Amino acid sequence: MNKDSSQTALLWIVAAGFFMQALDTTIVNTALPAMAQSLGVKPLAMQPVIVAYTLTMAMLTPASGWLADRFGTRRVYFTAILIFVLGSLCCASAHTLGQLVIARVLQGIGGSMLMPIGRLAVLRAVSGEQYVSALALISVAGQVGPIVGPTLGGWFVQAITWHWIFLINVPIGLAGMFAVQRYLPRASASAAPPFDIVGCALVSLCMIAFSLAFDAPVHTHRAAWSAGLFALGLASALVYVPYARKRREPLFKLALFGEPNFSVGLIGNLVCRVGSSAVPFLVPLLMQLELGYSPLHSGLMMLPAALAGTVAKRWIAPLIRRYGYDTFLLVNTSIVGASIVAFALISQGTPVAVEIIVLAIFGAANSMQFAAMNSVTLKGLSHEDAGSGNSLFSMVQMLAMGLGVTIGGAIVSLVSEHGGTVAMGFRVSFAAVGVITLVSALIFRRIDSPAPVAAAAPAVPVASGRR
Repeated sequence: MNKDSSQTALLWIVAAGFFMQALDTTIVNTALPAMAQSLGVKPLAMQPVIVAYTLTMAMLTPASGWLADRFGTRRVYFTAILIFVLGSLCCASAHTLGQLVIARVLQGIGGSMLMPIGRLAVLRAVSGEQYVSALALISVAGQVGPIVGPTLGGWFVQAITWHWIFLINVPIGLAGMFAVQRYLPRASASAAPPFDIVGCALVSLCMIAFSLAFDAPVHTHRAAWSAGLFALGLASALVYVPYARKRREPLFKLALFGEPNFSVGLIGNLVCRVGSSAVPFLVPLLMQLELGYSPLHSGLMMLPAALAGTVAKRWIAPLIRRYGYDTFLLVNTSIVGASIVAFALISQGTPVAVEIIVLAIFGAANSMQFAAMNSVTLKGLSHEDAGSGNSLFSMVQMLAMGLGVTIGGAIVSLVSEHGGTVAMGFRVSFAAVGVITLVSALIFRRIDSPAPVAAAAPAVPVASGRR
């Protein structure tokens, strides 16, 4: 096989991995009510199914690059697909919520390595002048996943069973493993530097504690549990600071935070994504539990947001070039937050056209928001800090996704269990996470945005890794 054919095969392999990972983050949402009925629990109790997956990915993402260096890209990527397929089979075989959550953790272990190692494999095999084009090509697969995911999940639930939202990964994964063995270049393991296990443990403990603090037991000593978990998360973060100063090669260098836009962008991303990550979880539940939509109908209703987001990506660079990051993020964040709050006004009497318009506005603004936030956060890092900064940034993204689901679901449960209706719980939840997103607009005001023309250049390449 010649070099061009080998590179083409590599791109298809990585694209398949991107597609599986992106599909799995969205296909579950429309199936949650059916899964809850099958497992004998309430639909809102299903949020650990999503949180377990995202938190697992967040914790293990920093280790992916080290594993590729230590054991070889081909071997680790094959193992990642294998674990993801095994996790998918376990998810489809689960008979209780606990079993499903454990299976999602296994699936998350594989998923945590698919995207970063796939990008690394392309980086090492494709020349510099072709890398951006190659990354843009395979990122299309990551964009297709969220578009077809909700609809495909709804169709599986309605036409077959919810188990197929996980079984669909099996043939794709098996084909991917065969292709890896057949086409992925052999790369020998190298002498990787020692992995910072203690640092990774401290950062992971911090993320888990903060996430669980919002999902503490509802009826018994909730405030005490939450306060204790918050304190544990804060203590883990504080312990990491002196530890990182003393270690020669820490997991994340403290010098990263010396870049002002990285610090502001990281915090702004965390706050903003809490609201925007709650929407894909809450909207299908609202449509099925309160508006009476079928799973397929609720999945189809998510298409306007995904399609509008895909179309809006081409507007990002011109807008940032004209107005600069600070002005663009201030205005666009306000639009994202306001559109989330608008979901609180949707009821059984709301015309479908209005629902579609709100979803489309949210999808377009949210897509541009992610691209701009990604770019402004990472663009100022030096070459030597880019890898570490990107890993930390990916962890924060996953943490925010889990927090969004946890906070959104917890608010609905609290309101409905303390005198309110489920419908009122959804309204309060949308309003709350929308306001959280609006708060991030104040954070983005602190961005140091120089000349607008210069600021726009990195927007598209950096954003192509994840929505």
